[in-house]
Amino acid sequence: MKKYQVALTKSYLVTVRAKTKEGAMHIAEFYTGDSQDISIDQDRKRYNFAIEQIECTVNESWEVI
Repeated sequence: MKKYQVALTKSYLVTVRAKTKEGAMHIAEFYTGDSQDISIDQDRKRYNFAIEQIECTVNESWEVI
């Protein structure tokens, strides 16, 4: 198999209770994370792939509602 690096962007809406908007943004950025491989062995075999690494490269909030 060839190895590829894929740049992937995801967006989340995180609901936070905090004292300030700035605090809520910091909390959402700092205390959230989901950089994990959720594939199962059956799928890896069926589609012939392997996820070797997932690295968070951008973690920035941009709006507080």
